[in-house]
Amino acid sequence: MYIPIIGSIALASGNIFEKFALKKRKIDIFLYQTASFLFILLSMLPFIFFFWKIDKNAFLLKNIFIFILVILCAFFANLFIFKALKSEKLTTLQPIRSFEPIFTVLLAVLFSTFSKDFSFSLKILIPSLIASFAVIFPHIEKEKIVLDKYLIFAFFGSFFFALELVLSKLILQFYSPLTFYFLRCLFIFIFSLLIFRPDFKKLDKKTNLILLFTGIAWVTYRIALYISYDKYGVIFTTTILLLAPILTYILANTFLKEKLNWKNILSSLIIILCVVYLILFK
Repeated sequence: MYIPIIGSIALASGNIFEKFALKKRKIDIFLYQTASFLFILLSMLPFIFFFWKIDKNAFLLKNIFIFILVILCAFFANLFIFKALKSEKLTTLQPIRSFEPIFTVLLAVLFSTFSKDFSFSLKILIPSLIASFAVIFPHIEKEKIVLDKYLIFAFFGSFFFALELVLSKLILQFYSPLTFYFLRCLFIFIFSLLIFRPDFKKLDKKTNLILLFTGIAWVTYRIALYISYDKYGVIFTTTILLLAPILTYILANTFLKEKLNWKNILSSLIIILCVVYLILFK
């Protein structure tokens, strides 16, 4: 049970590092996308030799096609999210970005109609949906969600991330978690490098250090997520990972001085209750 909780901590940390790099360090989003994947790859290099695994079934045409879809979804998801992070406060962006869990749960339910990989029970689904909708609550004002173009970017980014995660579940069994994430990031890095042609000389030493910490956070998060998908299932894992927005609120308030409001607090309490229920009564 501790694995998805570790993933939540890593996810919240990654959010803070990204926000700091994009807004405080004022990095161009195209440079950031390319550089961030470079540092993710560098943080995995010491371990990839020991954990490399690809099953021969990964090379079946169907599974190659799914892998390509995963890469494309991840590429556009990151691009949309980076655009959103460039402008919005994390405490404002997080509820919209957290449409990702709702999309993930609903897509998992949809995929369960034709794949045993997404089996679930109502005992898990109902608290998962309650917690997922609770994340959106802090951004509701006067009976409507106030959107601008940056939050729309976050909305689309969340959908593509959710689709990527659900598609990944279909082929994760053919890779070790580290191998899958390494290959995913390698292809996105190559595409970003060819398309954006960034100037890495614009990155100073402090920014490089932040990017390294960000890379370590994302590797930890994804490895925990992939392991949890296999051990606990997509919907259960998604619900536990909703602890990340709570940690993001706390970290953003502590380090970025972004204010919390009563809606953030109420949302966090609902999520915690749903997570505790799942852990105790799963």
